[in-house]
Amino acid sequence: MHFYFTRHGQTFWNVSNQICGATDIGLTEQGYQQAKTLGETIRQQYKDIDLILTSPLSRACETARTISEITGIPLQAEPRLIEQNFGVYESTPRDSAEFHEAKKNFCDRFETGESMLQVAARIFSLLDEIRKDTDHTVLLVAHNGIARHIEAYFHSMSNEEFSSFGIQNCEIRRYDF
Repeated sequence: MHFYFTRHGQTFWNVSNQICGATDIGLTEQGYQQAKTLGETIRQQYKDIDLILTSPLSRACETARTISEITGIPLQAEPRLIEQNFGVYESTPRDSAEFHEAKKNFCDRFETGESMLQVAARIFSLLDEIRKDTDHTVLLVAHNGIARHIEAYFHSMSNEEFSSFGIQNCEIRRYDF
């Protein structure tokens, strides 16, 4: 039993090095091109995928829609895949030392946001459901913060490793249960 995960295409805030979080930021033209390229790769090489679950944020939805149109794989929104609300850090520099350290405080809600533990609870419950669904091989289309939690579900990580983990836009990874 396995599934695949990809991060959405490039956004305007990725380009300007800002934290998107739960803020709904759109794809750049390059982001759409990344989604098209990934869709072609999936159509040719990942024939076992039969369902796409996507975050409801537009950057992930547009990436998933593009993949679906190219591959013919049906998609549905999955609210648990929405990116973490990083509270006071939304729109601030992604590579700031302060934010890097804040991600190590798993109970911190960043004043107005969502804690890492809250995100882990919803992502882990989704992964537990996917594990039980032997009828589908899914592709999850979501965000870098979600990638961090998925990686932690499968691998032991130090706080530093967790805080530093990330994947590229439209990078695809396979996870085996």
